[in-house]
Amino acid sequence: MKNLFVVVILLGWFAAPARADYEAGMAAHDRGDYATAIREVRPLAEKGDAMSQFYMGLTYHNGLGVSQDYKEAVRWIRLAAEQGIAEAQYLLGTTYTHGQGVAQDYQEAVRWYRLAAKQGLAKAQLHLGLMYDGGNGVAEDTKEAQRWIRSAAEQGDAEAEHMLGMMYDLGKGGIQDSKEGARWTRLAA
Repeated sequence: MKNLFVVVILLGWFAAPARADYEAGMAAHDRGDYATAIREVRPLAEKGDAMSQFYMGLTYHNGLGVSQDYKEAVRWIRLAAEQGIAEAQYLLGTTYTHGQGVAQDYQEAVRWYRLAAKQGLAKAQLHLGLMYDGGNGVAEDTKEAQRWIRSAAEQGDAEAEHMLGMMYDLGKGGIQDSKEGARWTRLAA
């Protein structure tokens, strides 16, 4: 038990400087000093810190302090996504949907959207629902589409609320219900 306590203390000791570097990087980012942010965060990303990897992916995806490079963005984002970061999983799904830095692959997009959606990320739930609605990467299934879009709408995602309202108006994914459609559309507005 004593050895476990020593390990916990040492892990805490090593983690504190890493968090300080990450926080310093985010403070620099907030000031628009992307070069400093990258200088602070990159070493953490290279050591496997998932949030730092996601940040590096975002810098390359959006061209913040570096030249926009979707392939390099995907490399970093995938590392974070594989560690379970829902936002990274969602963004990786969008790269596959749009073919940014990877070959367009709807099935792979669905796989990453689903992982993020199961963690409760509303925009991933919406996009997974849209994939089912259009039959992109999965068999078209309007009931499954409505289920995922409803999950996002119930979290207050305005785009999902609007989509759900339209689905009710058109009777997609169930019976037509103009009152329910209007309710969701008003929420979106």
